[in-house]
Amino acid sequence: MADTVLIEKAKKIFENYLAKQGSRKTPERFSVIDELYLLPEDEHIDVEGLFLKMRNKGYTISRATIYNTLDLLVESGLAVKHQFKDKVALYEQALTYKHHDHHVCNQCRKIREFSDPKINEIKEAMGMEFQSSISSHSLVLYGDCRIENCENLKDLSLV
Repeated sequence: MADTVLIEKAKKIFENYLAKQGSRKTPERFSVIDELYLLPEDEHIDVEGLFLKMRNKGYTISRATIYNTLDLLVESGLAVKHQFKDKVALYEQALTYKHHDHHVCNQCRKIREFSDPKINEIKEAMGMEFQSSISSHSLVLYGDCRIENCENLKDLSLV
C-alpha cells in the first residue's frame, strides 16, 4: 500500500510548484499524483496505461490532462520520464527516486531496475578522462528474455 504521507508530500510540492508557475490547481492534476504514487516504486507506466487505470477507477479525466500533468510532474521533480528504444514514454515516481539503470527485454518488454557501484566508478573515471563534472547518466541494457514460461510473454499473446 502506498505511503499516504509520501503522497501528501508530493501534493504539497506540486501545489507550491503550480503556484510559482501561476498554473491552476485542479483536482484532476492531483488525482494523477495519487495514481502515480499508488504504483509500486519500481513500476513504469505510460499515459494510456494511467488513463485506463484512472477511468476504471471512475475518474473523468482526459488523456490531454494526463499528458500535461505528467509534463508538469517531470518539471517539478515529482516524476521521471524514460524513453526506451521504440516504446512510448514511460513515467515513474521520483520523490523517493534513487538513481538506477534499466534492463529492457526485447521480447517480453519487461523493465527491470538495477544499480551497480561499478557504473559510478566508470562515470567518475570518464569524468576525469574528459575533464568533466558528470552530473548524470542513463544506461539501458536491452536483451532477449530467456525466462522459462515468462508471464510477460503470456500477457503479450493476449494483445
